[in-house]
Amino acid sequence: MNVEAINVGPTDAIAPVDSVGAFAGKGLQGDRYFYGDGAEPGRAMTLIEAEVLEDVGLTGAQSRRQVVVRGVRLNDLVGKRFRVGEVECLGVMICEPCRHLQEMTRPGIIEDLLHRGGLNADILNDGRISVGDAVVVDDHVDAR
Repeated sequence: MNVEAINVGPTDAIAPVDSVGAFAGKGLQGDRYFYGDGAEPGRAMTLIEAEVLEDVGLTGAQSRRQVVVRGVRLNDLVGKRFRVGEVECLGVMICEPCRHLQEMTRPGIIEDLLHRGGLNADILNDGRISVGDAVVVDDHVDAR
């Protein structure tokens, strides 16, 4: 279970990076959804499964999700704490696809990604996330 890609950018033109600063309660440094005054629950970071992207034929950047992971069932992390590299996170809710995503990609992507469009998460501590970092789930901690 690891980070396969990271995609951030100050506008809708997001691009891959090798590493990014993550800030508790705020988001990923340099991203259009970095909330300097504090993010609402579940708005600090989005993740998506590489296996899902391969199935629907999108790249991480095309999916509009910030962190692409492999070997992790993200839907199972709602209400759970997990680590991405040195950053502790809390899974808040499933990130369903939206009309904006469909307009930027292709017709039918909403149906293709329904209930597997990724995860909205909170960032609980400051740190760095890098491509190749492990994703570690603590199955014994339920944050709900």
